Amino acid sequence: MGKKNNPAPSEILSDIVVKGMQEKKASNITVMDLRQVKNAVADFFVICSGNSDTQLDAIAESVDNEVSKQLAQNPWHREGTQNKEWVLLDYVDVVAHIFKPDKRKFFGLENMWGDATIHQIEDVA
Repeated sequence: MGKKNNPAPSEILSDIVVKGMQEKKASNITVMDLRQVKNAVADFFVICSGNSDTQLDAIAESVDNEVSKQLAQNPWHREGTQNKEWVLLDYVDVVAHIFKPDKRKFFGLENMWGDATIHQIEDVA
């Protein structure tokens, strides 16, 4: 069995977050590598969109379940589960952002952290 007290490398964690998002057909998944960005708050932001309150809940639950199942980690902090416009799951080194499309455009995280290396993930059919 793996070491449960040592956090997994952030690359592995970000891949698991992506998998959790894909399980519930999240759209427009973007992985932002912030490791080379000065004063970044995390190693990775993983951002996606969902079209309804139900889908945002399902994506967040799927991410939580995948990370818990594979790495035995829970989010350090969670926000937005009440208003369902922008749900945030903070795993310290990796932060998952689950947006409704209009809120994602409004907040523009991809533009705010423009120095990051950005990877678009192909939508699951």
